[in-house]
Amino acid sequence: MGNILQNIHLFRAIQAYPWELEKAVEALHYALSYDPENAKALHLMAKVYAEQLGDYETAKTYYESALASRLDLTDIYPDYIRLLTNNEDFEEAQKVIDFAKTVKGIDKAGIALAQGQLFESMTQFEDAERALKEAKQLALNDDFICFVDGVLSRVKKKRKVQANANRVLENQAKKEAETETKNSWFQNRLNNLL
Repeated sequence: MGNILQNIHLFRAIQAYPWELEKAVEALHYALSYDPENAKALHLMAKVYAEQLGDYETAKTYYESALASRLDLTDIYPDYIRLLTNNEDFEEAQKVIDFAKTVKGIDKAGIALAQGQLFESMTQFEDAERALKEAKQLALNDDFICFVDGVLSRVKKKRKVQANANRVLENQAKKEAETETKNSWFQNRLNNLL
């Protein structure tokens, strides 16, 4: 009987989220009171804290609890990776991505997209492009491919900006070196004359 009531409350929470947050949170509390280790309820509670309340630490705790409860629940990984990436926990996000690739039934294209976005956040644009192209290869739907094309376009623009900034810095360094060389030559010449 408890399992049926737990599922009813979980369904109510899923139906109410994100439009009726009060009802969703109340239903989640009821579902978690029946089973504190229900991975689906923990995942949805983590989303509430991350997306609606902006409480990163609490959301992270719920995600970790959900994964500890069920490692095979594939819906958790993309959201958890996004949370870690947005909060600059890059090493931890990479570990989750590496593990997620081994989970049977995972959306490999979605994980490749998350990998590309992680690299983009770390300003490793070449690696990001490679991961995004892999996501397009693994994709099984046109809407996803169009979305990845948009992300890929953004990454290419950022890469050009970064390349231009690097070129400007190199030119400034060359000019400074040339100025130093000219000044030192002039100083040496004056010292020799004196």
